[in-house]
Amino acid sequence: DLFRRLCRARDRLHDEWQQPPQLRELARFAGVSRFHLLRVFRACLGETPQDYLSRVRIERSKQLLRAGHSVTDVCLAVGFSGLGSFSSRFKNEVGVSPSHYARSLRAWSQCPDALASLLVPFCFVQAFAPSFATIAILEKPLPFRP
Repeated sequence: DLFRRLCRARDRLHDEWQQPPQLRELARFAGVSRFHLLRVFRACLGETPQDYLSRVRIERSKQLLRAGHSVTDVCLAVGFSGLGSFSSRFKNEVGVSPSHYARSLRAWSQCPDALASLLVPFCFVQAFAPSFATIAILEKPLPFRP
C-alpha cells in the first residue's frame, strides 16, 4: 500500500513538474509525514523527490533543445532559477553542457553522412537518426534506477 502511494506521489511530480507540489503537500498526498516521505521515497525509488523532479526537468530540457530552442529559453521554460544551476545539473545528468548538447545536435543534423561511420544498417539510420544517433553519442549512460 505504501509503495502504491509513493508511486502516485511520483506520478504527481511527473505530471505537475512545471508547478510541483511542496514537500508537505506531496507527503499529505501520500499519507505520510515529510520526513517519512523523504526516507521511503529514496529507499524505494532510489532518489529524493527533488532529484526525481530535477531529472524530469532535464529530460524535458533535452526535448526542447532537440526542437531548436536556445539554452536560456530552455532553462527558464523548465523551471530552473538560473543558467548556472541549470547548466551544472544538465552536465551532471547528461555528461555534456546544454550548449554543447545543442551544438552537437546541429552538427549531426548538418552532417548526416557521419552516421555511416557507425556501421548501423542504413534503414535503421534513416528511420531513427534524428533521435537515436544523437542521443546515443551525446549522453552518458544513466545509472540503474529501480
